[in-house]
Amino acid sequence: MARTPADLVRAQPDPPFEITFDGRRVTAQPGQSVAAALWAAGILAWRTTRVGGRPRGAFCGIGQCYDCLATINEQPNRRACLVPATPGDTITTQKGHGHDRPSVGIV
Repeated sequence: MARTPADLVRAQPDPPFEITFDGRRVTAQPGQSVAAALWAAGILAWRTTRVGGRPRGAFCGIGQCYDCLATINEQPNRRACLVPATPGDTITTQKGHGHDRPSVGIV
């Protein structure tokens, strides 16, 4: 039987918990970022570009780029690779700039 890294160090992590992505239940592990939890569930894109609506997800994974922007708990433009997943988080696909209406004064 193969042992996991957690077995090797005798770690006893807290139990997994659920978050949701576009209404779909996703299991997250304690200490995972939102991006890592989505990747582990096979979800590779959670944003579309402003121009062209192309799908985007994690690119660098260390917070240097902005490809992983997501709407997390109704807050747009959060870098999913930097936000720790917490029980009950709600993540939705972010379309474009993440705001339904343009800011005042922008035409």
